[in-house]
Amino acid sequence: MAAGLDSAEGLSREPRHGARRRLGGALWRRRWLKGLSLLAPPVLAFLVVYVAALVALFISSLWTVDPFTSETIHHWTFDNFRELWHGTVYRNVALRTVTVAAAVTVTDALIAFPFAYFMARVASRRTRALLFVLVLLPLWASYLARVYAWRLILNSHGLLNWSLHGIGLPPANIAYTNTAMWIVFSYIWLPFMILPVYASLERIPHSYIEASRDLGAKGFRTLRTVILPLALPGIVAGSIFTFSLTLGDYITPVLIGGASSQFIGNVVYDAVNQSSNLPFGAAFAVVPVLVMGVYLMLARRLGAFDAL
Repeated sequence: MAAGLDSAEGLSREPRHGARRRLGGALWRRRWLKGLSLLAPPVLAFLVVYVAALVALFISSLWTVDPFTSETIHHWTFDNFRELWHGTVYRNVALRTVTVAAAVTVTDALIAFPFAYFMARVASRRTRALLFVLVLLPLWASYLARVYAWRLILNSHGLLNWSLHGIGLPPANIAYTNTAMWIVFSYIWLPFMILPVYASLERIPHSYIEASRDLGAKGFRTLRTVILPLALPGIVAGSIFTFSLTLGDYITPVLIGGASSQFIGNVVYDAVNQSSNLPFGAAFAVVPVLVMGVYLMLARRLGAFDAL
């Protein structure tokens, strides 16, 4: 009886093991099938969570709202985009958002490059570790705490005007302006520019720099013809973070900017939560998505994804 049970269990195991062997052999012979099996779960999650949300956003932007009942009408139209295109106020808001994001990106690149170069090529190991801590330390603090700290620094009775008064200079009076937003954004997103630039500079072989010097190139010529082209992917990679994070920010314009410093995020919030106009808010939210799409395509052509 026991021998019969053992033989039955052996027969039941044999098909299972045979199926495993056949599956393993198929995956070994077809490497693309193995890659597909590994990538399918994250790709599916990405499609469900991210792409589906973008599709829902775009579909919502084609709807309208009944002006009397404030109910959403599921009738597809481009009226929301026409209003954005012909509305001077909305064009100014979009232009202001993109301009400040570009200014923050350029500022962070100018500050991050010499700092990252010193970390990667000049500083000792101990100094480099200390600088890494100083770069990452602000990220450990709350975003709101850092914004409120700058609000206290830049207001009319803050540390900036007090310091200027102490040395006999007039007050700056930049609180609640676009300049204040530019300064705060540049400070907040600076670590996201330093780290990719540092990574790209660290990967430059020292033999390239020595060869440039052996060929008679001075320091600035070496910087312009050797170091900057090789570090450009890292700079563009950092600009993806600084540009996109500034483009979609909502909190800093509310706390630091004035009444004339609205960003796209603020208009979207007001349209959805105050005016109950979800389709118009969705249409305006499509604008930074399109801007970032174009920006990412340009960044890819410049090899930025290789430095991420």
